[in-house]
Amino acid sequence: MDDRPQDADRPAPGRAPFRPEPLGSRAAPPSHVWYAAYGSNMHAARLALYLRGGRAPNGGHVYPGCRDKRLPERSLPVLLPGTLYFALTSHVWGGGMAFHDTAQAGRMPARAYLLTAGQFADLAAQEMHREPYADLDLSTALATGRQRLGPGRYETVVCAGAIDGIPVLGFTAPWDLRDAELNAPSTAYLRVLAAGLAESHGWSAERAAGYLAGRPGAGGHWTPQRLLAALRDAPADR
Repeated sequence: MDDRPQDADRPAPGRAPFRPEPLGSRAAPPSHVWYAAYGSNMHAARLALYLRGGRAPNGGHVYPGCRDKRLPERSLPVLLPGTLYFALTSHVWGGGMAFHDTAQAGRMPARAYLLTAGQFADLAAQEMHREPYADLDLSTALATGRQRLGPGRYETVVCAGAIDGIPVLGFTAPWDLRDAELNAPSTAYLRVLAAGLAESHGWSAERAAGYLAGRPGAGGHWTPQRLLAALRDAPADR
């Protein structure tokens, strides 16, 4: 197996990913947004916990869910400007968490889910360990591409552009890769990310292992061969 980092731009057969286009000016807040998931929420079953609520089987964390518990109307494979890296320590998974540095060169594979603006606000609250059920004013993110809602690890909203005129929004940390406390991700976490890449982009386990093992924070701890063995050893935890 090739140890070099895998090319995220190379599409899987039959699954060419979308690339957001410039958003342009908006006269009114959007009723819907594309939520760009690049971590465990690329796995649809994982995202469903945030939408419907419930207890996660891996660590027992209870998610309150959204006001609107409907599943996404659509989902698309997307490529976002920037790169994925792993840092800090997840309270749910152990090991490093996925973050998005939008200023780095390259394209990062992600999964865009079509949600209502209210669902996105409730999802954001849960990612930030706050109680959901309050709408967000995202005007700064839509106007400038970035909006800091707080100091926490997922309290910065970034806008990558638009698909079909609908904003593409995600969460990341307020710092960038150069200032991050890198940390290797856990096996359980990487299994869910690989499952999400398979669901959304049609990636094989080999391709996912090569890509994830080459991300900052994972390199030096994971090799493509070791990660591939771990991915094949057990199914993704949900």
